[in-house]
Amino acid sequence: MERLDLNNYKISDKKLVKHEGVITKVSENGITISLKGDINCEGCKAKSACGVSESNDKEIEVSDNNISYNLFEPVNVVLEKQLGLKAVFWAYVFPFIIMMLTLIISTFFLKEWIAGLLSLFVLVPYYFMLHVLNNSFKKAFKVSILKIN
Repeated sequence: MERLDLNNYKISDKKLVKHEGVITKVSENGITISLKGDINCEGCKAKSACGVSESNDKEIEVSDNNISYNLFEPVNVVLEKQLGLKAVFWAYVFPFIIMMLTLIISTFFLKEWIAGLLSLFVLVPYYFMLHVLNNSFKKAFKVSILKIN
């Protein structure tokens, strides 16, 4: 996993998304961090569409073995904003586009209810491929940990 340049973190805070969390598991493969509910979600106009504010049980696994961490240590999880938007695209926007294109094209050749089912079933192989390519996405989306002092 390639690390973010954390020296620029304090300078270009607007280019990064920071979320507080607590380390819940430390293993050889990586570190599991339980993310706290964000108080910034309360005043956000898009919180109903976002999905982040809906659940308080969020965990993220980061493969960062360079620094030793202790259990229940408070940390910040940092991600570049650009990569966050890319993640939203692959998780929500692109599957919606695939589903709508399948629905529109298949209505010309099939009955409406079959076209509707086909547009839903086309998401199964898409999300399966996302699962298969999980390691590639982990390499592409560089998540770093900052200790809270």
